[in-house]
Amino acid sequence: MLHLDGRDLRLSPLIERKERLAELLANAPAAIRYGERLAGDGPAVLRQACKLGVEGIVSKRVDAAYVPGNRGIWTKAKCLARQEFIVVGWTEPKGGRQGLGVLLLGYYDAGGLLVYAGRVGSGMTDQELTDLVARLRPLAVTHMPLAQPPAHETRFGSPLELSRIHWVRPELVVEARFSTWTADGLLRQTVYQGLREDKPASEVRLERPSPSARPGRRA
Repeated sequence: MLHLDGRDLRLSPLIERKERLAELLANAPAAIRYGERLAGDGPAVLRQACKLGVEGIVSKRVDAAYVPGNRGIWTKAKCLARQEFIVVGWTEPKGGRQGLGVLLLGYYDAGGLLVYAGRVGSGMTDQELTDLVARLRPLAVTHMPLAQPPAHETRFGSPLELSRIHWVRPELVVEARFSTWTADGLLRQTVYQGLREDKPASEVRLERPSPSARPGRRA
């Protein structure tokens, strides 16, 4: 526990604790780095953070004391991106959900290969779920249109049962909002935004993600 002039440092404002921490870490090993305080234009800091490919920023009032377990004094601001993707398949709904479970998404890489990008299941109304199934059923194919099959399991989301996927011709384009790309090249925290009737599937490419956010290729 840190103390300053006989007082519990946790009860001091954030800026005072940061100054004390900087003193303590002045001669720390290279593996330990002090996080500088960024004050001022929060939106500008968030924009810069998003350009660097991070998920967002966390902020706190400089006059706030430390309260164990109270996360309400912190404010999180996430970087959210939007992009078009090609629907390559869909899964059956579970529980009380109607229409479909999730849409499987993809995009064409520089070599013209159709690459799996992840899935989206949230953000759809009941009517949209019904309409999407009606649009997708006529596009059904027996063979997977992707260059490589998606992984059965990932760090995020439930396991993907390939035997229960309905593959479709890569013709339908949708727009999705997402927070970031995972290390294995999949979308994270996706939300359905709607159909894109104005963009052919053949033109769907990655929209120049930053180097740190660029999807990786699986072996």
